[in-house]
Amino acid sequence: MASFLVTTVSCSNENLEDTPPEVSEPNPEPNPIPEPEPTPAPVYTVDNITDTYFGVAGEENASQWGPYNVHDPSVIKVGETYYCYNTDVSFGSDVRPGIQIRKSQDLINWEFLGWAFNGLPAKGSSYIQSQGAEPFNSLWAPYVMQVGDEFRLYYSLSSSVGRLSAIGLATSSSPEGPWVEKDLVVTSAADGAVQTNAIDPSVVVTPNGEHWFYYGSAYDGIYKLRLDPATGLAMVNGDKGVRIAQRGFTNGTVNGNIEAPEVIYNETQGMYYMFIAYDWLETKYNVRVGRSADPEGPFLDINGLDINTEADNAPMILAPYRFNDHSGWQGVSHPGVFMDGNGQYYMAHQGRPGENLFFMVLHVRKIHWTENGWPIVSPERYANVIQTDISESDIVGSYEQIEFGYRVVPGYANEQTLPDFQYSVNLELMADGTINAEAVNTWTYEAPWLTISLNNGETSYKLYVERGRDWENRVDSTILFSGLDETGTAIWGKKVD
Repeated sequence: MASFLVTTVSCSNENLEDTPPEVSEPNPEPNPIPEPEPTPAPVYTVDNITDTYFGVAGEENASQWGPYNVHDPSVIKVGETYYCYNTDVSFGSDVRPGIQIRKSQDLINWEFLGWAFNGLPAKGSSYIQSQGAEPFNSLWAPYVMQVGDEFRLYYSLSSSVGRLSAIGLATSSSPEGPWVEKDLVVTSAADGAVQTNAIDPSVVVTPNGEHWFYYGSAYDGIYKLRLDPATGLAMVNGDKGVRIAQRGFTNGTVNGNIEAPEVIYNETQGMYYMFIAYDWLETKYNVRVGRSADPEGPFLDINGLDINTEADNAPMILAPYRFNDHSGWQGVSHPGVFMDGNGQYYMAHQGRPGENLFFMVLHVRKIHWTENGWPIVSPERYANVIQTDISESDIVGSYEQIEFGYRVVPGYANEQTLPDFQYSVNLELMADGTINAEAVNTWTYEAPWLTISLNNGETSYKLYVERGRDWENRVDSTILFSGLDETGTAIWGKKVD
C-alpha cells in the first residue's frame, strides 16, 4: 500500500508603485480570482451510503469520504462522540500517510477530520531505515485508547522487507490531536529470529489496572506482552512478548493468515475475548473468537481448544456473505470492538463489495451475547432502528438465512483469490411452528430468543432476535436473527416477507 504526501505551495506577487501626492486615488488592482470554496462534507444517512463511491474516492475529495476508504478501524467513544482511526487507504489512488481520523454522533454519519500525523512518524521510520530499508509511505492498523486525560494512539509501520516493522505510540490531550510521537513499543526484523510481524496492536486494561498488549500478523501468530500503564510502552524494554494464538496447517502449508487481535474485557461475562482476523484481507477475511478468564491466556475456542495450537478455531462470527439480489460483502474482518458506555458492544470493520473488492466501506454491527457467553454480531449494519417488542406472530414469515460454512484454502493472497461467499437460502417460519412446512423441523420463540430445532431435535440452536435495517432491499425496519449452533457455526437471517 504505497502512498505519497502531496504538498502545495501558494505564492503571490504584488507590484506596488509610489503614488504621487496630487493623485487622490491609486489605480485599483484587478479583482482577485476567488479561491474555490471547498465542497462541504455531505450528511450521510442510511439512504445515501452506497457500496461503491467512484465520485469521491480520490484524496482531493477527502472531506467527503465519510464512511468510505476505511480499513482496519479502531473506534473510541469520548463524551457523546465516536472517533474512528484507520489505515491510510484510498480507492484507486495514492494517499498521504498519517492515520485517517473520523468522528460521528450516531455511528452512521461520519465526518472526515484529516490525519493524525503530517507524514510518517520519525521513530518508526528511523528504525526501519536503521535496518537498511525504507518504510512504506503509509501507516497501518492503528489502535486508540484513553488513559485518564491522555489519549494514546498506536500505529503500525512496515516495509517491503518481510517482517521488518514497528509499532509506535503517540499521545494527545484530545482525540482530535495534535499527536506527539513518544517511542516504539515493539519492533520486528528479518533477522531469522522466531517472532511475529510487529503490526496490528491492541491493548486491554484489567480491572486491577494492568495493561496487556497484543499484536501480530502471519509469521509466528499473535503475541502478547505487558505494558507500563504510566507510559503505554513495554514494561520491559525490548520485550517482544510470547505467542498466544496461531493458525492450523494443511499438508505443511498454513491454512491462511492470522492477524489483527482485538482483546476486550467484558465485565458482565467476567471474561477476556480475543477477536482475530483470519485469511486474506481482500477476499476470505473473517472473524474468529477465543476467550479466557486471564489476559495472559490460554484463550479457548467454543470447543475448548487452546487457540495457540496448530488448528483453526471456532466460532467464526463473521465471514464474506451474500444475501439475495446483492453482490455481497467480502474482506469483512480486522475487527475493532468498542462499547457505547451503556453496555452495548459494537464491532467495526471494513466491507469490500462483491462487485469491486477495492472499495472499502466502514461497517458497524451490534454485538450480542449468547446465553453461554459467546459474542454474535447482527446480520445487518447498524442503522439506529427503533427496538419495539417482537411477538410470536411477528416472527411468522419468509426469511433469507445464511449458515456460515468454511472452506480451507491454504496460503495467502496468491491462493485465496475468491471470497468464498456464504450464500443465503430461503426459510419459511410457519404459523403452526414448523419450518418450511416440514414437521420434523420446528421453531419456538421466547423473546428475544428464537429456537430452531431440526430433524426432530437432533440439532438445535438459539438465535437472538432484533429489529434492524435490510440494507440490501432498502427496507427501514425488519426482523433479524443471529446465533451459533453447538459447534460454533454462525447462523444469520432476515425477514423479507
